[in-house]
Amino acid sequence: MNNVTRDPGSKPPRAGFRLDKTNSKVFGVCAGIGNYFDIDPMLVRIGFVAGTLLGFGSFLLIYLAIALIAD
Repeated sequence: MNNVTRDPGSKPPRAGFRLDKTNSKVFGVCAGIGNYFDIDPMLVRIGFVAGTLLGFGSFLLIYLAIALIAD
């Protein structure tokens, strides 16, 4: 028997990164990132839009790469 006990209030350990297609707007990349890091997906979406506008579209390429590679 394992002697390690977990605090009942603690969260389960994170699984790998997955696209969240149930809460998605386009491909589920921002919702998946939000779930993985336990932050609001809307903040991730705002960050991607700001990065795309300020980075001359480079975040759009990163978004598409994540969408194609993740699932």
